[in-house]
Amino acid sequence: MPDKPSVLFVCVHNAGRSQMAAGWLAHLAGDRVEVRSAGSAPAEQINPVAVGAMAEVGVDITGAQPKILTTEAVQDSDVVITMGCGDACPIFPGKRYEDWQLDDPAGQGIEAVRPIRDEIRARIEKLIAELNAG
Repeated sequence: MPDKPSVLFVCVHNAGRSQMAAGWLAHLAGDRVEVRSAGSAPAEQINPVAVGAMAEVGVDITGAQPKILTTEAVQDSDVVITMGCGDACPIFPGKRYEDWQLDDPAGQGIEAVRPIRDEIRARIEKLIAELNAG
């Protein structure tokens, strides 16, 4: 792992799970990790319920925008995490790939999104510990 690892979160619409994960990683790791997120069919905007759920815990993701997944984004990342949404990523040797099976917050109320948010935080904390150990 380089001095400053780069993590890419991928989900089809890049509007909920991947944005919450990127928000958590940026919040908890600060500038020690480069954070990216993208999707194969990005939505127009981030899921407002995901924004609200993150705001409840002091993480502001209002400035984030869904982005298209590019080969370059995968190539430039050390860790690529798909969010259990069936999105396919190009595979490059030497990269770490994970698929986090997470419920989709799309169309859900805040009560359903909170446990997804909290599970993502737990996974991000584990990821940071692994990156620091590397």
